[in-house]
Parts: sequence; C-alpha cells; structure tokens
Amino acid sequence: MLLIVWIAVAVLAVLVLGVVGYGLLGAAGRLNRELRGLEREVQPVLTELQATAARVAAQRAERSADD
Repeated sequence: MLLIVWIAVAVLAVLVLGVVGYGLLGAAGRLNRELRGLEREVQPVLTELQATAARVAAQRAERSADD
C-alpha cells in the first residue's frame, strides 16, 4: 500500500514539474517576442541618436581644429 502512495506522489510531482516547465517555456517565448518588438520600436530612435552623436563629434573636432 505504501508503495502505491509513493508512486502516486512521484507521478504527481512529475506532472507538477511538467506544468511549471511548460508555463516557464511559454513565458520565455512571450518575453522573447516582446523584446524583439521593443527592439524594432527603439531602432529608429537609436539610429537618430547615433546620427546626432556623430554630428556633435564632428562639430567638436571642427572646433578643436580651429583652436
């Protein structure tokens, strides 16, 4: 009788771990999709900031060369 109880406990533990693992994998997939979407949304802003930084660096270099 005790063996049956231990087998049932083991089966339930495996089921619970499987459900938790499935949920974690789903959450990781959703997080990955969200991060890719955020990256697409931020890309134009990043490009604009890089262009601005390049212009500022060129202006500073030009001012340094004039001094």
